[in-house]
Amino acid sequence: MATTEKHILNRLYFVAGCLFIFAVAVAIQLLNIQFVEGDKYKQLAEDRTFRNFTIPANRGNLYDVNGNLMATSIPKYDIRFDAVTVSDKNFEENIGALSKSLAAMLGKNPSYWSQTLRTARVNKHRYLFIAKGLGYSEYLKVKSFPMFNLGTYKGGMITEQRTVREHPLGGMAARTVGYDRKDEQGYSTRVGLEGAFSPFLQGTDGHRLKQKIAKGQWKPISDNNEVEPKDGYDVISTIDVNIQDIAHHALLAQLEKYEADHGTVVVMETKTGEIKAISNLGRTSQGTYFEKLNYAVGETHEPGSTFKLMAMVVALEDKVIDTSTVVDTENGIMTIRRAKVRDSKHGGYGKITAAKAFEVSSNVGIVKLIYDNYKDKPQKFIDGLNRMNLNQKLGISIKGEGTPYIPSPGDKTWSAISLPWMAYGYGSIQITPLQTLTFYNAIANDGVMVKPRFIKEIKEWDKTIVRNDLEIINPAICSKETIDKVQAMLKNVVEHGTAKSLYSPNFSMAGKTGTAQTEYWMDDWASNRRYISSFVGYFPAEDPKYTSIVIIHKPKNSIGYYGADVSGPVFKRIAQKIYTDTPVEDELESLEVNHDDISEDFEKYFAASREVKQRMPNVVGMPVMDAISLLENLGLQVEITGDGNVKNQSVPPGEKIRNNQKVALSLS
Repeated sequence: MATTEKHILNRLYFVAGCLFIFAVAVAIQLLNIQFVEGDKYKQLAEDRTFRNFTIPANRGNLYDVNGNLMATSIPKYDIRFDAVTVSDKNFEENIGALSKSLAAMLGKNPSYWSQTLRTARVNKHRYLFIAKGLGYSEYLKVKSFPMFNLGTYKGGMITEQRTVREHPLGGMAARTVGYDRKDEQGYSTRVGLEGAFSPFLQGTDGHRLKQKIAKGQWKPISDNNEVEPKDGYDVISTIDVNIQDIAHHALLAQLEKYEADHGTVVVMETKTGEIKAISNLGRTSQGTYFEKLNYAVGETHEPGSTFKLMAMVVALEDKVIDTSTVVDTENGIMTIRRAKVRDSKHGGYGKITAAKAFEVSSNVGIVKLIYDNYKDKPQKFIDGLNRMNLNQKLGISIKGEGTPYIPSPGDKTWSAISLPWMAYGYGSIQITPLQTLTFYNAIANDGVMVKPRFIKEIKEWDKTIVRNDLEIINPAICSKETIDKVQAMLKNVVEHGTAKSLYSPNFSMAGKTGTAQTEYWMDDWASNRRYISSFVGYFPAEDPKYTSIVIIHKPKNSIGYYGADVSGPVFKRIAQKIYTDTPVEDELESLEVNHDDISEDFEKYFAASREVKQRMPNVVGMPVMDAISLLENLGLQVEITGDGNVKNQSVPPGEKIRNNQKVALSLS
């Protein structure tokens, strides 16, 4: 008996000891939590109940020179459904009406939606997909549907807002407008104006402290450290959407006609260097065209005959020739070190002047003029080209500018035929379309080479933050005497030379054709010849307002490949349309506003200014939700009839619009 009691007491002592040790351990841990790791756990608790939320800044808009939107941010809404949070009573009372409403707006029949919602409720689905990418008007409509109008927790509607970048011009100038995108690792890819000026457009995000109260609800709390977001600045580009539209469609039509690989066209304002239009279209495997790459800015190639102007300027400036210098083109074939230079005219042009050789684009004539005068001093010719900045980048704001290359004696690419081949645009010369255009623009601008500009200014509301003023690269690329001579030669190219098919008695043009062989080093060249067709010039010839370049790569040979036939008509079409369709004077100047009384009549002045700046975009073919968001962002009131994409719009594209104007959209 005593032994049994002893065993019982030992067990009690053991249990009591364990309990004591456990109690001591708990006490030690409590003391540790309170005094040693207290701050850590307090911070953890705060992190779970308090959180800093980012308030995204609104990205600034990108406008054309007349105030038309080229890129803007539009809110989009994704809708999902929490099938668990809705009470049985609310669910059964509203599911029929909700299913009909969803079917009417989003398609499919009411029974589909009823079955989908009921299945989600049975499966306790808390994140059922309903719709994606709704515009603001659609979002408000869905929010008013039965059940959803009860609110997030009673009605189960979950809304996720995001912002997308919309380009009202569609595919026009897409590479120039560009984008700023981030991948999953947070690295940015910046292209075009959106990329180049992203630091100004993106703004600065803010942050706000919120406290978790229940079921994922977060309540803002007062905090002295709260930072409001600072919206991005607006960027005003030099692009004119009217000229852009002309250039885009003129280039597209010619690319389709000649089944070309790709092409580019740029229109520059002569005096200022402002780029008024730029289109870069590449062919897809299906035979359609889209803004694939910025060929005008980034693609270098041997220019061919358009480079003859540069060669002639050097020779005239060095006074080794004059326009009246006679050159014998013989039978149209010239041999240098067993390599042959040929004229396009069989039998050649005989003895002609230097000016005539340029007008008819005689390869033999130009090569003889340069080779005979510089073969013993080729570096002098190269120095003449470099003095005109042809070996330097332009330093434009858009990233990706191609690096020009002018070979020199001593380079690995230099050979005995480099000099004569350079005279007519070969010999490993590399230059971009925009660099060629800038040189021709300097000729049109009486020798003043100005830097191409894509941006006029950066603004915050009506306040100018940055003004992009005229920048001169070279105040005089050559003498006035040489300028006068080559201007006359360029005009004669259109009136009497290789571009005479472009001549119009209604308006004057000056320029140079180019037909360059490309990929001639490839094995299949003999059986499949490929060319680059080009035309670069300015108009009006007597008092240039615009300079333009058109380059089309690899047109179908059986249809045509000469610069005058392929690229020249694009140039002429642009010149014609600008002459007939584009007002010469700024429409803002014609507003009947007394500027002395602006402070007293600001509302009237502002309204009038807005009327001139805003124009109706083309939304035909767009999804209705995108069209509504875009138009509402312009301050328009949108009325829709039908379902599907936009078929017709009551206000024609390009027409001036005013705030709160009604626009009716018919859907297909």
